[in-house]
Amino acid sequence: MLVTGTMHLWPAHTFAVTFLAQALVAVLAAFLLRGVTPAEPTAASVRGGRPLREIVRQPGFATTVFSGAVAYMVMNFLMTAAPLSMHMHGLSQQAANLGIQWHVMAMYGPGFFTGRLIQRFGAVRMAAAGLLITAASVAVGLSGLGVYHYWLSLILLGIGWNFGFTGASAKIIDFHRPEEKTQVQSLNDFLVFGVMIVGSFSSGVLLNAFGWNAVLWAPWSRLRWRC
Repeated sequence: MLVTGTMHLWPAHTFAVTFLAQALVAVLAAFLLRGVTPAEPTAASVRGGRPLREIVRQPGFATTVFSGAVAYMVMNFLMTAAPLSMHMHGLSQQAANLGIQWHVMAMYGPGFFTGRLIQRFGAVRMAAAGLLITAASVAVGLSGLGVYHYWLSLILLGIGWNFGFTGASAKIIDFHRPEEKTQVQSLNDFLVFGVMIVGSFSSGVLLNAFGWNAVLWAPWSRLRWRC
């Protein structure tokens, strides 16, 4: 909404006002958060525990980290390329903006009840469901190049990311004790976001060289193996 409402306010420099508006939103967010003081970890919570190499050798640990990494990488990989592909196939900038808007809502909207779903069905099932929904998103994207194909694909992609990443993140708790939390979650975040960065940088290159279908097929092998 912010992009659509501001991108043409300075016709000679499209999106210039949008970047200024985003900067103002960031300043507003900083102002609202200035009174928030994060809890400092106690000495007991950051010392002791098993060696990290022992923790990562637990059965299921690598699969859990891999699930979260795949969920995040595929989401970012397709989300980055989708609006560019829409533009390349003659769809309007407004259509691309709306697709990303609904995608972001689908990413974070389910967060209000994903925790309850995890409590009911378990983190593993929710992570698997997220990867299956992500696979469905890829299938919808491969089925056509119309605006509704992109929109539905992006919505499913957002929901799949929410279930997949949240489920994997919840499951990682089972592999560490309270005093091991810092090092285990740091390693998990490093691996997940490292893979995500690779996906973000490579999607545009793949789209430019081989087209949208190639972008959609690229993560399919990972999803098929994982599901």
